[in-house]
Amino acid sequence: MEQSKSNVAYLEDVITIVLDNQDILSGVCGANDGNLKVIEGSIGGRITARGNEIHLEGVDETGLQRFKLMIDSLIAVVREGESPSPEYVRALAGTFGSDQNGISQKIVQGQVLVKEYEEPDPIRQGVIQIPQGFNRVYPRSKNQAFYIQGMRSQEIAFCVGPAGTGKTFLAIAEALRLVLSKKMRKLVLTRPVVEAGESLGFLPGDLTQKIHPYLRPLYDAMEALIPYEVIRHLEETRTIEIAPLAYMRGRSLNDAMIILDEAQNTTKEQMKMFLTRLGGGSRAVITGDATQIDLPKRVESGLLHALSILSDVEGIYFAYLHTGDVVRNPLIKKIIQAYDNERKP
Repeated sequence: MEQSKSNVAYLEDVITIVLDNQDILSGVCGANDGNLKVIEGSIGGRITARGNEIHLEGVDETGLQRFKLMIDSLIAVVREGESPSPEYVRALAGTFGSDQNGISQKIVQGQVLVKEYEEPDPIRQGVIQIPQGFNRVYPRSKNQAFYIQGMRSQEIAFCVGPAGTGKTFLAIAEALRLVLSKKMRKLVLTRPVVEAGESLGFLPGDLTQKIHPYLRPLYDAMEALIPYEVIRHLEETRTIEIAPLAYMRGRSLNDAMIILDEAQNTTKEQMKMFLTRLGGGSRAVITGDATQIDLPKRVESGLLHALSILSDVEGIYFAYLHTGDVVRNPLIKKIIQAYDNERKP
């Protein structure tokens, strides 16, 4: 694709970017200028596209810096033959936030030149492309992007955070990428069964049917990412395995992606047993919410214990997501914050 040129200049308090390549311009703007609307919501001001120009007005110096950085990032993505979506732009906007570290600017002959972050764009590096998947999965924050990088770079990754931060969804997305691209032989899903008034033994059906309700959130994530018939095929070929945590003792899992969800409800003994199931060529992701422990009183959470004793072990990555990383619904951020405030003295 032909390289494009861009300039930023002040023209009667209006900042203008000129793109010489119409294909680049269309890709940057998105369908019905959807990408520009997301940028506008992120930095304020007013953005319009006319001809081969993009105009920005009504922003301060910080807004200008973020605008130029996002446009430059979108141009780079389009040059690679991709079509950035509004979802990608939202994720991109989230990485910049109000942090301007790594950005420098200078004025040369009336033009404001802004230098991009020298470090690689974590959002672009963290994109998950699932074979046969509905859409690409983009991290929505830097913390999520680093979590994805941790899953890819280390054999074991822990992710701790409140509800709605994407810790389970991203683990499932990365696992499906590995399995459907034949980089892993199978996907093993497990959760501790913490009973709440009804014994597992009295539930109807075989073991798989008994445990399935506990793993429903994992299936919800899969169904949002790939067609149901693909899931059925993976189940029929035993590429996806449901493995109740209590029944994993003594196993050695090779060439598998293993996800332990709701790990805050494991005991110390269960967590040790799970971590030592990892065989050759396997990876494990452990997710949990330290604020939702359902274990009996005086029983220490295996997740919290592992975090305290494994922090210095090489080959293990620890990701911590926070209220600011919540992506499920904006209202959830407010709910979590209200509960956090209530616990404060």
